[in-house]
Formats: sequence, C-alpha cells, structure tokens
Amino acid sequence: MGIVEEIQRLKRVKDAVILAHNYQLPEVQDIADFVGDSLGLSIQAAGTDAKVIVFCGVHFMAETAKILSPGKTILLPDPDAGCPMADMITAGDVISLKAQYPGSKVLCYVNTSAEVKAQCDFCCTSANAESMVRDIMKNGDRVIFVPDKHLAGYAAEATGCEIIGWKGFCPTHVKILPEDILRERDLHPGALVMAHPECTSGARKLADRVLSTETMCWYAKEMKIDEFIVATEVGILHRMRTENPGKRFYPASELAVCPNMKRITLEKVLGALQEMRHPITLPREIMHGARQCIRRMLEYRA
Repeated sequence: MGIVEEIQRLKRVKDAVILAHNYQLPEVQDIADFVGDSLGLSIQAAGTDAKVIVFCGVHFMAETAKILSPGKTILLPDPDAGCPMADMITAGDVISLKAQYPGSKVLCYVNTSAEVKAQCDFCCTSANAESMVRDIMKNGDRVIFVPDKHLAGYAAEATGCEIIGWKGFCPTHVKILPEDILRERDLHPGALVMAHPECTSGARKLADRVLSTETMCWYAKEMKIDEFIVATEVGILHRMRTENPGKRFYPASELAVCPNMKRITLEKVLGALQEMRHPITLPREIMHGARQCIRRMLEYRA
C-alpha cells in the first residue's frame, strides 16, 4: 500500500480529517479534506464530527484549531513548524503596550500565539483587518495592532485611521520587492496583480488588488481574467492552477517560500496518524482568553 492510500486508511480508522493551508506542498494539499486559510480551516474543523484534526500548517494555526475545537485532538505533523511573525511578539509585550496606551483596544492578527490572543480584545484576519479597525474606531477607541507592521500599515491606509503598531513582519512576504512586480508586469502585461497585505507598502502600491489568500483564490476563480501575477507565498499557485486549469498564474517572486510551511511532508502526516504524534495542548485559562478574543471578532463581524 502506498503512503497516500495508508493515510486515507488511517483517516477512516482514527476518525480524522486533514486540513492544509494554502502554502503547503502540493502533495500535502492534494491529500487534504480542506484547503484554505488558517482561521477558515479552524472554523471548518470545528464544524466536522471528526475526533482528530491533522493540521498541515504552522503552530499558531493548530493552536487556533484547538481553541475552537477543545474536545478534538489536534495534531501538528511537525512541531517545529512555527511562524517567525508570531514569534515577534509575546504576551508580555502586549501587557506593556496596554499599560503604555491605557484605554486602547488591542487587535491582534490571527498570526499570533494563543498566549498573545489571550491578552487581546479582538482578533482579525488579513481579509477583515480593515473592517475591524474601522468598526472598533467607530466607538472612539484607539487601536493597538499586533504584530504585523505591514498589515497595520495597509489597514491604516485603507481606513485613514491612526493605528498604534508593532514591529513584526513576515520574512517571506518582505522578499517580494517592487522590482519583482515591475519585472513580472513587463513579462505579462495583460496579467492582473494580486498582493497580500503582508507585503511591503512599495509592493502593495503596485498591485491591482490587495487581498487575503482566500479572497485571492475566489478572485482568480470568479474574475473573467486569464492571467494573474500573485504576490504571496508560492504554495498558493498549486491550488489556483488546480481550480482554474484554463488560467495562468505567475509568482511575483520565486523567493517567496516559507520554509516552515514546507516542513510538513506526506511522511510526517502519516507518522502523525500512526502514532497520534504531536498533539496540541494549551492551559485552560489561555484557551479561554484566546477563545474570547476570536469570538469577539466573529460576533463583531456577524
């Protein structure tokens, strides 16, 4: 029996589902039950009857799945698959910011640890960061935004609001330079440029649309356009090409590869299922605080 067949067999035996983020290796995406963005996958996991969730992503994503599905076993096939951006802020940093700017609301990107989420008022995604900032400020509250300075900058530009930011960033997205986009535009003059808001301001300003990964996939499918330049992690191109066989997708930069996302392989997925390897555990008080942070976002935007 091949490795894919054995994974499928063990899924049935263990009552498991496999989630894969858009940036995962193509073969990992292909064996997943759901492929998508981090929060969307966690919400899908919470809605399944499966007892076991194998999360092919990075650590904060598996934590979020555990927060939203505390009764399920969440397995991360490689425990060293972390997120450098998430590691750029700690719960202690958030506590210090709140003391420095009393009365402000703390809005954290979903790309944060459970400990950080537990210290924040609201969570957001790259898709709803702008609307969350706008709605929070309707009440006259100042917003502290952590950890991504580029997403904070995008939200500030889009809303015209002053945001108290942090110094974090995604090392993969900042590899996409303005000159990369200009080069690809010259090579593919009819292509529409989509950029992720984690890109630098210079790269974003050259894009036709600034979109989250899931919105990029929707846009690629729904728009009557045949060519796209995609300024985000290159793993998403596999999904786009699979879902849109008649269209062409070009990476803004071949260097935009997240090494942490690529840590998970079919062999590690198999090992996780065989041995129930690397379950996610969180202290009860952290789970409660982080769940409140995420739920406030979901209720706010309902």
